[in-house]
Amino acid sequence: MSSCPISCFTVLIIAIFLAASAFAQAKPPAQDTGLTSYVEFGGTTNSAGQVYELDSNIGYKLTEHFAMDMGVPIYFVNASSSTTGATSSSGLGNPSVNLRWKYLHPAVNFASVVTGSAPLADSKLGLSTGRATFDWTNRLDHSFSRVTPFLEAGFSNTTSDSRLFQRPYTTLGLNSHFRGGAEADVWKSISVGAAAYDIQPFGNQTVFSRVTGTPGGNGAGATHGRNFQSSQQTTGTADIARDNGFSTWVDASLTPYLDAEVGYTRSVHYDLNSVSFSLGLNVGHLLRRSAHQ
Repeated sequence: MSSCPISCFTVLIIAIFLAASAFAQAKPPAQDTGLTSYVEFGGTTNSAGQVYELDSNIGYKLTEHFAMDMGVPIYFVNASSSTTGATSSSGLGNPSVNLRWKYLHPAVNFASVVTGSAPLADSKLGLSTGRATFDWTNRLDHSFSRVTPFLEAGFSNTTSDSRLFQRPYTTLGLNSHFRGGAEADVWKSISVGAAAYDIQPFGNQTVFSRVTGTPGGNGAGATHGRNFQSSQQTTGTADIARDNGFSTWVDASLTPYLDAEVGYTRSVHYDLNSVSFSLGLNVGHLLRRSAHQ
């Protein structure tokens, strides 16, 4: 079983690059270059508590294909009273750098993002693993009229948050992760989407809780495998960091520079239902618009 995540990941990544190479013949439409900046506030609530994140980044789009940015998140955590040793806290997360590559094509769009984070945040608050982390995620998508199906595959040494799921924990340990679904434009600037996800860890794993300060253990006895609700730090086999489930969401582009999203995520592995929201401001777009006026 331990070799399956690695082999499945390898096959899928090879397929992604073969697809990208096969379609990389026609010249994509030109893209704007220059300064980029985005500020986003979002959060997730579930039975473990609430985790909110204020994330801001600044970067530069070097060419129509390549860009990079860096940022530092700020977390606000309010644990549920039902969580053992419930704690509420706030603090800076790990600063990170993203390297982005994107290729737009009439047949298929391909994007790849490599993220590296420095371990400067507090691991006792679950805001860091105490180690440098990385994530490499690849995405394929294609629009059929109003519907855009997509497929993502990645490799990482941590379990990352997403816009749809600010997790009540973070992890340290190798994993491959997959996500597939579709998004549909339903009316003007409003779209809806649904996707399934799967996180397949392998090797030893450590889970750092953001919602409890209770000393760590091996996760034994945690309800539905939710060791993050019983121990601040749990070390064990791959099973303690495994997760799978699905999400649905509604997106709205309120203005050319303001985005909003609400979503629902069901973690099947943890038997956990989460509701999320996010509000994002494209500062880079505002700056470019002001400069052109």
